[in-house]
Amino acid sequence: VMGEPVSEMCDHLIKAVNVMMDAESSQIYRLEALKFCEEFKEKCPFCVPCGLQLADKAQTAVVRHFGLQILEHVIKFRWNNMPQQEKVQLKNCAMGLLSSGTYPILEEESHIKDVLARIIVEMIKREWPQHWPDMLKEMEALTSVGEAQTELVMMILLRLAEDVITFQTLPAQRRRDIQQTLTQNMESIFSFLLTILQLHVDEYRKLAKAHCRVGVAALSTLAGYIDWVALAHLTNDNCRLLEMLCLLLSETELQLEAAECLLIAISRKGKLDDRKPLMVLFDDVAMHYILSAAQSADGRHYIFLKRLCQVLCSLGSQLCFLVGSGVEVDVPANLSKYTEAFLAFTTHPSQFLRSSTQITWGTLFRHEILSKDPVIIQMMIKYFRATMTNLVKTGFPSRNDSPSCEYSRHDFDSDEDFNSFFNSFRAQQGEAVRNACRVVPLEGFQIAAEWLQYQISTPIDIGTTGSGKGGSCGLCSILSPSAVQWDAMTFFTESVVGQLFKNVEVEKLPVDQGIELLQAVLNYNTQDPLILSCVLTNLSSLFPFVTHRPHFLPQVLYKLFASITFEVVEESKAPRTRAVKNVRRHACSSIIKMSRDYPWFILPCFDILYNQVKKLFSNEALLTQMEKCALIEALVLISNQFKDYTKQKAFLEELMATVAARWTSDEMRVLLEPALFLAFLGADQLMAEGTDHTTGINRSRLSFCVYTILGVVKRARWPADLEEAKAGGFVAGYTPSGAPIYRNPCTPQVLALLPNLLALIRTHNNLFLPENMCRLSETFSRAYEVIEVERKVVLGKRNHTDSLVLYSTGLETLYHNYHILGNAGLSLHQDFYTIEGLAEQIVGSALISLDNVPDHRLRPMLHILLLLCPLLGPLFAYMLQVRAHTSLLDDEDEACEENQVTQEMLEEQLVRLVTREVLDLLSKSRLWDKGREWDVGTSTPGSVTELSLPLQDIYMTLLTISFTSLSWKDTSNCHRTASMVCWTLLRQVVGGNLLPEAVTWFYASVLKGLQMHGQHEVCNSALTQLALIIYDNLRPRYMELRSVMTQIPSINLEALDQYDQRLLEPSSAQKVGEKKRKDQFKKLIAGTVGKDLGQQFKKEVHIRNLPSLFKKPKLEKRDIVEPSETGSLAALFSPTQDNI
Repeated sequence: VMGEPVSEMCDHLIKAVNVMMDAESSQIYRLEALKFCEEFKEKCPFCVPCGLQLADKAQTAVVRHFGLQILEHVIKFRWNNMPQQEKVQLKNCAMGLLSSGTYPILEEESHIKDVLARIIVEMIKREWPQHWPDMLKEMEALTSVGEAQTELVMMILLRLAEDVITFQTLPAQRRRDIQQTLTQNMESIFSFLLTILQLHVDEYRKLAKAHCRVGVAALSTLAGYIDWVALAHLTNDNCRLLEMLCLLLSETELQLEAAECLLIAISRKGKLDDRKPLMVLFDDVAMHYILSAAQSADGRHYIFLKRLCQVLCSLGSQLCFLVGSGVEVDVPANLSKYTEAFLAFTTHPSQFLRSSTQITWGTLFRHEILSKDPVIIQMMIKYFRATMTNLVKTGFPSRNDSPSCEYSRHDFDSDEDFNSFFNSFRAQQGEAVRNACRVVPLEGFQIAAEWLQYQISTPIDIGTTGSGKGGSCGLCSILSPSAVQWDAMTFFTESVVGQLFKNVEVEKLPVDQGIELLQAVLNYNTQDPLILSCVLTNLSSLFPFVTHRPHFLPQVLYKLFASITFEVVEESKAPRTRAVKNVRRHACSSIIKMSRDYPWFILPCFDILYNQVKKLFSNEALLTQMEKCALIEALVLISNQFKDYTKQKAFLEELMATVAARWTSDEMRVLLEPALFLAFLGADQLMAEGTDHTTGINRSRLSFCVYTILGVVKRARWPADLEEAKAGGFVAGYTPSGAPIYRNPCTPQVLALLPNLLALIRTHNNLFLPENMCRLSETFSRAYEVIEVERKVVLGKRNHTDSLVLYSTGLETLYHNYHILGNAGLSLHQDFYTIEGLAEQIVGSALISLDNVPDHRLRPMLHILLLLCPLLGPLFAYMLQVRAHTSLLDDEDEACEENQVTQEMLEEQLVRLVTREVLDLLSKSRLWDKGREWDVGTSTPGSVTELSLPLQDIYMTLLTISFTSLSWKDTSNCHRTASMVCWTLLRQVVGGNLLPEAVTWFYASVLKGLQMHGQHEVCNSALTQLALIIYDNLRPRYMELRSVMTQIPSINLEALDQYDQRLLEPSSAQKVGEKKRKDQFKKLIAGTVGKDLGQQFKKEVHIRNLPSLFKKPKLEKRDIVEPSETGSLAALFSPTQDNI
């Protein structure tokens, strides 16, 4: 009777499917066909017969696939309501499709096989093992039908493991039932899989292609199980599985899958005793097969080579775990063979393969036992030699100048990708070299010395493909042969020499050889800026040798000073190239570094240094303002070694005389008015090239003043030793507790400059007011925008540009005013904090007009401003207001052009970053230190009482920010605040008289956070824990929390009453374990958890639990101390124990 409508419906469905899949169909027809098919699946009463008819082999593959999809839909969404007879019938039909419903293995479409496997697995998830106990036997029987059926069985077992173990797409009880049954049967399952693999590999060797396909399927299925089954199954039967996998590495068609399985097996974690058998892979036979596979694999099997490399890496990691771990594992006899094979990957042309080995080398070189083994020590020397090649940056995918290029085209989409990869690859090599140098420092230094001497004696080769700046004028470009060689050698030398001084006793240091190298570097002259930059790095690396031969110090200083004024063409009016600027900056940094690390050593040459600086300063055009400030910083660092307050104060007065005179002159009254200030900088005028001479000088001098003040405040310090500080006159007195009060020699100069500094900060903030923004000329109109480099960092993009697009307005200097202010408190201590009216002055300058300051300018200010304790209250209050305003960005939803969308993304991300900064500060502000008394009289560390606003106000502001931030659209922020900040703050005040409205608001804020972020497991866990703590601690005192709970959708009020009863009357209630209590609470608030957009309209799949497989019998509770039928407690210890 049903045959006719089924047949008719099938015809309609076939037409609909063909319309959907036909490229020529119009969108309207396709949508209509889709709607028809979906309605059929949802409503039609005879889906099963239609599905079976469409799945017939006679139909096209597309129609068969749709027919099988119908059957899958029925199982997923209708199974619970089907009569038992229909379930059995559908199961029998599905098994029939497996045995006879497919084409031979090489002809059948893979998507048909996949959907067939899904159908069976969906039934298994609902019925096995309770209602389908013979499922595994039926699967085993199917494998005897043919290769196609065997492959399908492999796919079913794999998908079952993925759904149950990997993705866990089942309710907890069903998952537990299936996993326990799988585990119980694992020995027979593994034996079955290995038998299938062995059988079909043997057949495949007789050149039967079909059996190869089954072999691949069997290996894929094994991969799904090897990851989680008990390690014993992998090592059973004398490690038969591992042996088979090693043998298969030589089979071209199966080697990739075999390597995948081997990799998963070797990478297993677990008890060290269980992992010990994995060391069988270091035996002769296994190592032979692994090495043979590596040698025979060529470029066509590049993916296999990658897997094999990972296998060796994991093998090395297991070795490092097991040797010396307490488990009796000796250093393998074949260690030499293993390391040689591993080194072959480190010297392979592929840069990716080379990089894959680095972490394992580092682990071997720092291992307590292995690093002392002669084989590994010998290998360190070979590794150094390999690194000499690997550090050279070659192999760009766009070029053909190296064998690596071909491999790079497989691994990287662009030169930028390769560049980014190579930077991290180089860092990994540096780490491995440093680890090796802890063991063989002198050998490493010897190799570095040879390489440095070789580069010095080799003529510079600029290459034939000089790209961009450099090649055209006889200088190296960054890809010139000499440039990349010098760069690699410099990095290697830096890594080696740094470890030499840490790991070799002073008397054993190769000082003579080091000084010989230093002389070679000092005597080496080049006008190529890229090479000179490398020379300066080598000079810095070798400088510690000079401390053993002080008479070389003047030569080093002269070399550096010559580089500070380096020019490619003397007296040239053209702008300096980036490479030239880098050389000069490099020389300045080197002098600062030496002055910071060896001030006591450079002190005897102080006069030479000071005179040289004065000489350079006499010609204003010779140095940039930044270079001048760097030299001033170096002088201040060395002056700290005077250890004489009066002498250092006099020196700093002399050093800052020019800056002080200019900063306090009448000319600087322009700092008070934004309009005058912009005119002073020339920012309100149109500038043609070379016409802003006067205003350019103004901008330059202003920068010099700001940078100089900052340098002096940061670097001037008193002696660290108290006795030296007392002798030098740095101790002004003592606190009541006896701690010394120090005075900084730069205090008088800095305090004299402070009023104009605060005026400049106030004017800077006012520049963002609309009336002042209008004053900017077209030349300076983009001066306040996010520069391209920052924009890319904020948006998480790689920065591909070599040049920084900065507007030389002088305005970027102004952000350093905040650094001066922030460092003043740390540097000047009580001399700063005791300034009369300081709090009002700072609030009236640093926090003025912040509403107009853009987020990207606000971010760097926050950390600095937090150093100023008087600002805590107003700063946090302002940030709460600002975030409430800017979070409105989250709710905007407009259709925009691409650049507007990017701008919106930028703004939203900046808001996110600013608020992260705020909460970062909040977590570091230490306002909730244990035992802190929260009253108006409390002073913060390092501050003076009268500067602080009432701390209760600050505290409530912090609480409000913290709990509000839980529902901002920022998961990392939410997790951090929920787990680290909220309860830490709230706990301090729960004992006080909190208003019920405040308590309900705090609790509702947590639930609101769950609604926003509850779909993310990490956030859900943190927020649930926070809600639980608040409810448990505050519910006994605040009945109002119950009313919040009753508003949760779908809450079980009876369960809520039970929970409350246990909470309010713990003595009378039945005790519940901590985990069970958490689970009960989690169920109560489950209705608050929101779903992300992708899940909101998804049709729910419901899988019912079956009768439990393992019911624990309840033991009758009885107090063993109470008299029993046999008399008393003594009966327990009587010889006859029948009653126990």
